[in-house]
Formats: sequence, structure tokens, C-alpha cells
Amino acid sequence: MKSALINGMMGGFMGFLMSFLLNYFIFALPQNITINALGNGMSGLISGFMGGFIGVMVHINKEKNAA
Repeated sequence: MKSALINGMMGGFMGFLMSFLLNYFIFALPQNITINALGNGMSGLISGFMGGFIGVMVHINKEKNAA
């Protein structure tokens, strides 16, 4: 359980960082509510993917090292 929490926090941080960078540099100043919603949706999609991907990669790496 402790390992899952640590991996989740690491993935969550990576997702936050990716979402922040995407909103700051690509969708910096939304012109209207539709572009703002699109930017938030895309950053959520990418950050969710990054969080899950990093969590799975850390889990696989820990299993490989334990074997």
C-alpha cells in the first residue's frame, strides 16, 4: 500500500507538471470559454496519461529489481 501511494504521488506530480506546462505555454491566454475548456480537457487527458504511465513504469521497475 505504501508503494502504491508513493507511486501515485510521483505520477500525480508528473501529471501536474505536464498539465501546468501545457496550460502555461500552449493554451496560455484563452480567448473564450470554449478554448479554455478545450485546454483544460487536453491538459487533463495528458496529465492523467502521464500519471498512470509513470505509476506503471515505476511498478514494473520495482518488480524487475525485486526478482
